[in-house]
Amino acid sequence: MMMNWNKLISTRRLGSLPPTDEHEKYNRTQFQRDYDRIIFSSPFRRMQNKTQVFPLPGSIFVHNRLTHSLEVASVGRTLGSILGETLARQGEDHPLIYELGAVVSAGCLAHDMGNPPFGHAGEEAISNYFTNGNGRDLKGLLTEAEWSDFTFFDGNANALRLLGHQFRGRRDGGFALTYTTLSSFVKYPYESIGVSKPKFGFFQSEKELYQGIAEELGLPQTGNDPLKFVRHPLVYLVEAADDICYQIMDMEDAHKLKIVPYDTIIGLFRNFYDPVADKAILAKIEKNFKIVTDPNEQVAYLRASVINKLVKECIAVYEANMEAIMHGSFNTALIKEVTGSSKKAMDVIQPLSVEKIYHDRSVVEIEVAGYKILGTLLDEFIQAVLSPTAGLSRRLLSLMPAQYRGDHQSDYEKIQSVIDFVSGMTDLFALDLYRKIKGINLPGIG
Repeated sequence: MMMNWNKLISTRRLGSLPPTDEHEKYNRTQFQRDYDRIIFSSPFRRMQNKTQVFPLPGSIFVHNRLTHSLEVASVGRTLGSILGETLARQGEDHPLIYELGAVVSAGCLAHDMGNPPFGHAGEEAISNYFTNGNGRDLKGLLTEAEWSDFTFFDGNANALRLLGHQFRGRRDGGFALTYTTLSSFVKYPYESIGVSKPKFGFFQSEKELYQGIAEELGLPQTGNDPLKFVRHPLVYLVEAADDICYQIMDMEDAHKLKIVPYDTIIGLFRNFYDPVADKAILAKIEKNFKIVTDPNEQVAYLRASVINKLVKECIAVYEANMEAIMHGSFNTALIKEVTGSSKKAMDVIQPLSVEKIYHDRSVVEIEVAGYKILGTLLDEFIQAVLSPTAGLSRRLLSLMPAQYRGDHQSDYEKIQSVIDFVSGMTDLFALDLYRKIKGINLPGIG
């Protein structure tokens, strides 16, 4: 079934509040309002103290989750705007067709909001607690699908929960974002049970929420599975913006930390340009390098040029495969479909990133610490929510913010409330709370 932009672009908001009067926007569209709601929120600000890849900065400032998300949103806005212009030229007459840049940028801001502290290992640490840690003993309390939610914990699904769930004391619909923005960052629109890899888009607690979104936007089911849908077409742009930024910006951070030498990173970025087809661009780069002689600025200039090139190539891939995307039969990331010199360059950067960046000692150390800290916090607080009348449990539960201490009926909900609490922590808060619970650091005692 062919998806339809007139359904895919919807300003309907999650929750029971009445729709906003279109004339009371202060010249902001509904999708710009989504962007603003996200960027002014506490969970978004907390990403400033969540690791992206390298440990939080000391004297050298590298990316954290917040700066990464802002850069992804900038690239995503460009991708969405280009698509909107293309669709308009093709005759799409939706009044908000030119607002796709705002939708994609809002989705980009949201895409990492559900990720726990301590970088990519944070997701693994939560899963590991249930598969290899003390959480194994909880399996008998849960259904198979609920157990899969925890053993395959995914930050993308957690972002949908964070933005759409009604936590205690909060309004219905969570952030009350538009259905289109909410669907734009759900990369894996299916439940956790039965997945072939630990990636999925919504927990059991949000499956009805996403079903409602899919129905509103006309997202078809895939096969006979009532809880597996095709992606919203804008997901490919959010994903592409993320892929472009983390692949390229991680390399720039590695250069700043002197993990990757200057000559190596300049060579890696130059590889994106064909010596013959891109001769004029390479000549322009050489000319500008004679003006901009600072090595860090040269790297930044070349990085910006590479990102611009990948944006053009990813949107070209999208446009070439638009029919398959609208039918839900396109099943790969846009960046994987770029060709020529860009593909060759990416094929070199990706294994080098694994070797030089993701296996760097500083990265591994914080991942190891994350496993220990998150595992301990989960263990202590889950025991507390399951046995709330014990003396220590009462004291531990008093440390949880009120929004997580709802009237939870099932063991699944109780355990999930702890995951909500722990996954929302910053690196520093998690470390501090871990030390206090273990008696390593006491308030008021030096």
